[in-house]
Amino acid sequence: MESLTVGRQTLLGLWSFQFLTFMRRGVFYSFMYIYLFSLLGNVTTTAALGTLTMLMSAAGQNFLWGKISDRYKLRVQLIVIGEVVAGIAYIIVFLTHKFFIDAGRDVDAGLALIIGLAVLEFFWSMSDVGWAALVTDITSSETRGGFVGAINFVTSIGRMTGINLAGYLYLGGLGFRHGTIFYIVTAMLFTGATIMWFVSKSIKTSKTSTSIYLMNEEESDLPSDSQAIAQASAQNEHTFVWFLIALTIIILGSASVNQIFLLFLQLKDGLNASDLEVSFILSAWTLGGMAASLLAGRLADKVGRTVVILAGLLMATASPLFYSIAPNVFSMAMVYGINGIALMTIQTAGFALAGDIIPEHRRGRLLSRYNTVIALSWGPAGLLIGGPIADVQTRVLGVSASAAYTNAFITSSILILLGTAVFLTKVRRPVKVLL
Repeated sequence: MESLTVGRQTLLGLWSFQFLTFMRRGVFYSFMYIYLFSLLGNVTTTAALGTLTMLMSAAGQNFLWGKISDRYKLRVQLIVIGEVVAGIAYIIVFLTHKFFIDAGRDVDAGLALIIGLAVLEFFWSMSDVGWAALVTDITSSETRGGFVGAINFVTSIGRMTGINLAGYLYLGGLGFRHGTIFYIVTAMLFTGATIMWFVSKSIKTSKTSTSIYLMNEEESDLPSDSQAIAQASAQNEHTFVWFLIALTIIILGSASVNQIFLLFLQLKDGLNASDLEVSFILSAWTLGGMAASLLAGRLADKVGRTVVILAGLLMATASPLFYSIAPNVFSMAMVYGINGIALMTIQTAGFALAGDIIPEHRRGRLLSRYNTVIALSWGPAGLLIGGPIADVQTRVLGVSASAAYTNAFITSSILILLGTAVFLTKVRRPVKVLL
């Protein structure tokens, strides 16, 4: 089969692209929900942005871009096209929303943003497919964990940079109303597309033979003929399905309390934290995730993916139980930092595991499904699980907000534990790694 080889300049280009990608997300989405709420005045409608963009991204990746990526072996090309299309679409979305703003129709302007960004995400998701497949192409089982960990570390820095920059650009909504944020984001997209175009020129193709290795790095006794490879591929796809089921439960459980956690932080009967203290706690999550990205990736290469994933799952299960009993801001920052370590450990080692077991000829399609599961944290988890759990308790059962949020945290841990059980029984066993 053909594999891709990259040099240091190429790696620098890839890291620069991901830094820009996550800085852009930090710039655009840090205050987008606040701006949308100022236009719509409705929490549920505002929250629909995350759910709709996730659904459109999933549809694009699973029904179109993943298949195109596999059929035509497109990786970098999808990234470049996706970034350019997104840049153009951002300007169209801004001008449409600006038309309604000038007409004094704020609600229509808000709806135009939600619908426009959702449609944009359908086409933009081709870039996500191309990136996931490219990373799997250019890494091997021995290096994939470390590479993904390094990339996640870079993205964390990009995200923090973007969030801080957004604080200066938002200006009470003027950054969106006047288009400043839209234009800056578009410039980042075009810059990223240019970087990836140059990266495509430096990636070389080399011929290598297809080998089969065990997760514990012992040599397989299976013959390396096409029948053995086909059997290993079928077995791996079955394992991958169970991995996605386990990951779905885990992501839904962990992300279901994201919005509730923010409310709990400033609840008088909760932590009663100030705005600055909330920022400190949220920064602890990012810093914990940054440290975990580098360490988890290297450990995943040395001791195995499943061992590292289970360590992350243990921390992810335990940390929500301490949210409601943390006595002060510093303690909460420590607990939330551990949660950041847990989730970035799971994501780093999880992507490496997915890359190991997905057959090369189906990378685009199956990595699209993996991306869809990870994207469940965008909005559906809170909309379908966390929100209803809290609302039923407070509005129907008359439970205090503090107690209701505490119960939601416990439910989160239970769901993560359930996903861990599925992972232990269905995924944590030696599988064949197809290089």
